[in-house]
Amino acid sequence: MLDKRQKEKIIEKFKTHDKDTGSPQVQIAILTAEIKDLTGHLLAHKKDFSSRKGLMRKVSERRRLLKYLKREDAKGYVELSEALKISA
Repeated sequence: MLDKRQKEKIIEKFKTHDKDTGSPQVQIAILTAEIKDLTGHLLAHKKDFSSRKGLMRKVSERRRLLKYLKREDAKGYVELSEALKISA
């Protein structure tokens, strides 16, 4: 789980305007950080199936948001994919 400081750094880096906390770019960046964190946890705890279910939910949510962003703002999608090193 990300702590408040980590989330604030991500929001600061990917926000689209001054008071932005919920744009697709910010949500995708936060989900990506949480996915990386959970992946590391699951490598150490292979039988933690409830965390695995949460990971799959986060991956699915990120995929939906990426699909939306690609449809609405193709240029923003490409830039975000490169910044987060997500295959586009």
